[in-house]
Amino acid sequence: MEQRCCRFCQRQFEPSRFHLEQTTCSAKPCQRQRRSQNRNRKLALDAEYRQVCRDSAHKWRVNHPGYWRQYRAAKPDAVKRNRTQQRQRDLRRRLSHLANNNSALDLKSSAAAVWLLGPAAQDLANNNLASAQVFILQGLTHKPRLPEPSCKQHPSGSPVALA
Repeated sequence: MEQRCCRFCQRQFEPSRFHLEQTTCSAKPCQRQRRSQNRNRKLALDAEYRQVCRDSAHKWRVNHPGYWRQYRAAKPDAVKRNRTQQRQRDLRRRLSHLANNNSALDLKSSAAAVWLLGPAAQDLANNNLASAQVFILQGLTHKPRLPEPSCKQHPSGSPVALA
């Protein structure tokens, strides 16, 4: 039988004789990724499936009312890590909105066509001034102001009373 290339790991594999249309090898990470893509595709295309998943999650939360409170009380390191990651996600989202701001100046083009840097630049006979636009964006290491809550269960950045 012919060999195929896995669409995730790019390794050669022999498809199952029962599933001739197989495009993914049988390695666990590849199969996990295949299932994840299929589920995401189904969630995007099938409104009924999306509603069933939403209802299932809601039913589980109703049947386990104190689960997350107990989880956070038992695992403070996970809570701290999650809060840090949520702040970074919120900051990235705000920065992406800034990058997509249409009222900002055109960032794709530059007023200067040639940049001369280094010690040899002072030896040029016609060393003219060039106009330039400089944008300074702060790094992700500073502490941003607290945004609106991103999660209904425990707002990002606000202290949680563990009972």
